[in-house]
Amino acid sequence: MDNNRNEKQYIKMTQTPIPKLVSTLAVPTTISMLVTSIYNLADTFFVSQLSTSASSAVGIVFSLQTIVQAVGFTLGMGAGSLLARRLGEKNKKAADTYASTAFFTALAIGLVILIVGKLFTPQIMSLLGATETNLGYTLAYGNYIIWGVPFICASFVLNNILRSEGKAALSMIGLTTGGILNIILDPIFIFTMKMETAGAALATLISQAISFIILLVMFLFKKSNINLSIKNVSFKPKTYGEIVVTGMPSLSRQGLASIATVLLNTAANPYGDEAIAAMSIATKVAMLVFCVCIGIGQGFMPVAGYNYGAKRFDRVRKAFKFTIATDTIIMIVLAVGIFIFAPSIMKIFRAEDAKVIEIGTVAMRAQCIAMPFMATTIVANSLLQSVGKSVMATILSCCRQGLFFIPLILILPGLWGLAGIEYSQAISDALTFAVSVPFTIWFFKNLKKEEQKIDTPAE
Repeated sequence: MDNNRNEKQYIKMTQTPIPKLVSTLAVPTTISMLVTSIYNLADTFFVSQLSTSASSAVGIVFSLQTIVQAVGFTLGMGAGSLLARRLGEKNKKAADTYASTAFFTALAIGLVILIVGKLFTPQIMSLLGATETNLGYTLAYGNYIIWGVPFICASFVLNNILRSEGKAALSMIGLTTGGILNIILDPIFIFTMKMETAGAALATLISQAISFIILLVMFLFKKSNINLSIKNVSFKPKTYGEIVVTGMPSLSRQGLASIATVLLNTAANPYGDEAIAAMSIATKVAMLVFCVCIGIGQGFMPVAGYNYGAKRFDRVRKAFKFTIATDTIIMIVLAVGIFIFAPSIMKIFRAEDAKVIEIGTVAMRAQCIAMPFMATTIVANSLLQSVGKSVMATILSCCRQGLFFIPLILILPGLWGLAGIEYSQAISDALTFAVSVPFTIWFFKNLKKEEQKIDTPAE
């Protein structure tokens, strides 16, 4: 029965018309990405009703959450890319090994981070950019978030495994349920139970635990084609090396995003909690929009990985063209909308703080200008990672939040003051787009050479 189910999935991934297949996978994946972003955005919204200092505290802890996400994304995306190609090659045993190894490793690393985080919470929050005025809020929020670290790490792996085997709808169920629960619990814990920032964190912790349980149940009740078991865990260094190397673009992207967030908070520190809160809100709203772009790109990844493994290079090319066109159009529409309504969006979070609205509006509009170009960058990165071009994917991942943003956030504030902080990300996005274009051209030139070596059947 398992062989029959695997064969049906193989036929679906290698024969379904590209627009239908990419759309089918991209929609639930995009919803999953949006829900992941909503976890933090919901906290930011409700906590912002307390005070500007409380709002800035969520931005401080967010950098810790990006570190945890980096671990989950690295193992999940690495194992996901590998198992998609192995399934395309009809090597299910190897796919089971990659998935199981990544999952149990994520749990172990999550527990280590939990222990270290609980031992040194005040020191860690200070390093992340907490100020004297928001440290109390930061500790109250961070204490609960740290308890959820193992759930976050493992959930990212489970989510990516389901998505990579073409079961994106199943992953959406787990993440969406958690996101909705988080939104419901936030006002109850924050205002009704008067827990303030600690209540927002507790709501997030409970929601993440529920999401983890739902995703795990998918595997326990055989809704996935992957057999997740401790018996399938590999102890070979080569297996871990393959997962980490393949997931390196995600590690670079998320790890550098964490460093970038800390530097952003540090750069905004001289301008007060208002600047930290404004940049935190603007960044998370922009990330909500980027999640649409990333979600579509990640819906494209299993299609590219599966068909690349099956030597269906014609379908890889068609999927790329369809995805990048769709992503670009959507990003243009969203960027225009956010640009126009930026002040109104900021008022939703801190209507009574004119300085927060002013700073956040400028930063948000600056990022909107670069948003349409990010479609090319994200889809190109997704393509390179899904087919195992890890070095190029890693370089491209390092650009946006690392190679470009970090120098800019260190230099521009000294030259332009607050404007340097507000415009750094947009400039970094434009430079990253410029790098992604030649990378994409190089890949398809080489793909054509590979295609010429085999007799590819027509779709």
